[in-house]
Amino acid sequence: MTYKNLLVAVDGGIAAIVLNRPDVRNAIDKAMIDDLHAALDALAARDDVNVLVLSGAGGKAFAAGADIAQLRERKSREALLAINARLFQKLEEFPVPTIAAITGYCLGGGCELAMACDIRIAGRSSRFGQPEVALGIIPAAGGTQRLPRLVGLGRAKEIIFTGRMVDADEAGRIGLVNHVVDDELVMERAQEMARQIAAQGRMALRLAKVAMNASSRTGQDTGFLVEQISQAVLFDSADKHERMTAFLEKRTKKA
Repeated sequence: MTYKNLLVAVDGGIAAIVLNRPDVRNAIDKAMIDDLHAALDALAARDDVNVLVLSGAGGKAFAAGADIAQLRERKSREALLAINARLFQKLEEFPVPTIAAITGYCLGGGCELAMACDIRIAGRSSRFGQPEVALGIIPAAGGTQRLPRLVGLGRAKEIIFTGRMVDADEAGRIGLVNHVVDDELVMERAQEMARQIAAQGRMALRLAKVAMNASSRTGQDTGFLVEQISQAVLFDSADKHERMTAFLEKRTKKA
């Protein structure tokens, strides 16, 4: 798989996408959006992908935001097309777990991209923020929705209203990221977690993600129903039978 703005690879059940515009701190322009759509579609269709790790090239930024020159020229029609939001929704609904491995700046659309991932691992150099209001717009690629769910409504309002940057330690403390490590350990920690995830049941991972995503979008009764249907599907799966048999056989041998 070859892309103009991305590096993409798959190894051992782990897919990796690297945003590859380090000269502009991996700013998300329309060409990168198109590449990401194509890469996510291609990876979602593969049977050998159990987890996806997303990172930025260069070490100075995960993604420093959307391309402001392009944003300046967009009109209401483009806003209604939800160009960035549709991509981030696709990432949130990607069929297997996703991990954002973050160093440096993670701002604007870059922060929204990271929040669309299931898990975020940040280096100590990381800086997060939604500075859109200073540019006369709002974080409308999911920022006003995902940020409150992660950090709480009051904190999200403060971050968006002020446009201030949040350092890695604060991001970890308020729940914006799952783990904070030294910069040089970010990819190691992401790969370690990816290997743990990739070893699990593939269908179980997919349906666990579906059920948990449903919990944030529906009422509790609907969430319980999705959970129950997912479990029913898994109970009849060959993978469930094989994994439980292997567990029982190992326990019997130890006994």
